[in-house]
Amino acid sequence: MSKPRRPRRRVDGILLLDKPVGLSSNAALQDVRRLFGADKAGHTGSLDPLASGVLPICLGEATKLSGVLLDADKCYVAEARLGLRTATGDVEGEVIETGPVPGIDALRQAATRMTGRITQVPPMYSALKHEGQRLYALARQGIEVERAPREVRIHALEVTPLPESDRVLVRAQCSKGTYIRTLVEDLARAAGGCAHLAALRRTAVAPFEGLPMHTLDELQERAAQGGTAALDALLLAPAAGLSNWPRVQVAEETAARLARGQAVGLGDTAAPGRCAVTDDAGRLLGLGEVDERGSLRPRRWLLPNAADGL
Repeated sequence: MSKPRRPRRRVDGILLLDKPVGLSSNAALQDVRRLFGADKAGHTGSLDPLASGVLPICLGEATKLSGVLLDADKCYVAEARLGLRTATGDVEGEVIETGPVPGIDALRQAATRMTGRITQVPPMYSALKHEGQRLYALARQGIEVERAPREVRIHALEVTPLPESDRVLVRAQCSKGTYIRTLVEDLARAAGGCAHLAALRRTAVAPFEGLPMHTLDELQERAAQGGTAALDALLLAPAAGLSNWPRVQVAEETAARLARGQAVGLGDTAAPGRCAVTDDAGRLLGLGEVDERGSLRPRRWLLPNAADGL
């Protein structure tokens, strides 16, 4: 006999989860949703089971922001093992190539060349689709298909030696869509050798840099001791996800029109582009976009009482 389903509740906010190694992002998401009893939940960019680190979890009305938060820059610390390339690009795959172990100077020179806008060929072991099928599913069948290169931006790339001569730490600050496994492989190749990803940790996701993360163990302990109230105290307001966005403040009457889906004219008081729309008290109302004519249109609107001020 199945257990009765736990009641769901509306809870709005963003939790910075420290995902452990060995757990998929979706499994971690479901664990958080269950602990909070949240009616809605989503994350802002997957981490492979191999990886640990920050995984922003959006609950309730904050899920309306998860799409734009996918575009955020991210920071990683990767451990690369040099001299061996694997089928999956990480420690879980079989070795398919052996080669020279590049020296630290060559790796640092390659890192300098790879800083800025670069192109990557997505790995076969990825969640991208080809004719409706996931690439990793094709790869497991021994099928390799052509993948179009994608442009990403590497803001910073640093290489630090480790005590083991065939291992280095690679620190990367990069745009969305960057495959760190591929970055490690390409870095070693540019330095005259080969490599694979031995370990990976995501250390930051914009705009949440420097804010504390919380483990599943911590959440379970808090839930046992203080219930959902103790968990809710860990949440960031949905507005925290837009702290680096331009703001447009509107009066109550204008806010009501936007909530009905109507566009409003702002003249030249706001620059064109996406913006966070707030009320007179600075409380986040939703996402908007100002066009070249100064017209503000609502894009994603939050339910009342969903957010604190920016």
